[in-house]
Amino acid sequence: METVIVQLPERPAGWPGAGGQRPPLLRMGPGESAEFGRGTPGGCVPIALEDPGVSRRAGEVTAAEDYWRLSNFSGSATYVVENLEGAGEHVKVAPGRLGAPVPFEFSRVVLPSVAGTTSFKVFAPQHAYLDRGPAPGAGLGEHTVSPFALDQTAKYFLVLLALCEPRLRDASAAAVPGVGEVLERLRALPSCQGLTRSAVNYHVDYLAEAKLRLRVEEDREPGAPGRTGRKREELVALALRFDLVREDHLTLLPPLRGR
Repeated sequence: METVIVQLPERPAGWPGAGGQRPPLLRMGPGESAEFGRGTPGGCVPIALEDPGVSRRAGEVTAAEDYWRLSNFSGSATYVVENLEGAGEHVKVAPGRLGAPVPFEFSRVVLPSVAGTTSFKVFAPQHAYLDRGPAPGAGLGEHTVSPFALDQTAKYFLVLLALCEPRLRDASAAAVPGVGEVLERLRALPSCQGLTRSAVNYHVDYLAEAKLRLRVEEDREPGAPGRTGRKREELVALALRFDLVREDHLTLLPPLRGR
């Protein structure tokens, strides 16, 4: 099972494969490595960065159990790994540093380049979290971890919570909120003021494919390209069946108008 997902950089306009397609993903399991850089004249690297200011073999990403390591092959350039869910949190990887552990679930690797900077994203969706509360008498052996590794401080959890909110408040509610409704519900939160429709769709895909590992065909709603009604339905059904979101989580959402 993959524990690390690299979102390959979008190619500049005019390059083969450039266009409106979603960026391709490189899925890696524990112990697997992938180099990044411009590549050599006779060969390519798995994570290709087209800027001429980037070394041909700039570095390497290595997947571990639920995190990843970054090696910097440059002799002079420092790389920065940003936490995409943090408020400016980042780590620096010095020139020549090998196997620097990265603890973030959502990361952007930023390299200096002729264009200013170039970057690619790395996700570690299998971060493990303890189940709620230890069992009485537990103290021997390994801790039990949740099979669905959800970070309740992440934006994807807020998206899942907003999708489940109507049925959490009223079990007889039939409709699952659309992307626009989720966006409207979350924008009142300071952490979500910059949220967009494409970002909500991205979080839905991330939840379905990486976190909850659903296997559903995309079902686009009539007249609304890119919306995935069936995927949202499946997410809500699974989350409520296994109590991945609960009534007490509703305090994470802004107050409902009129209440």
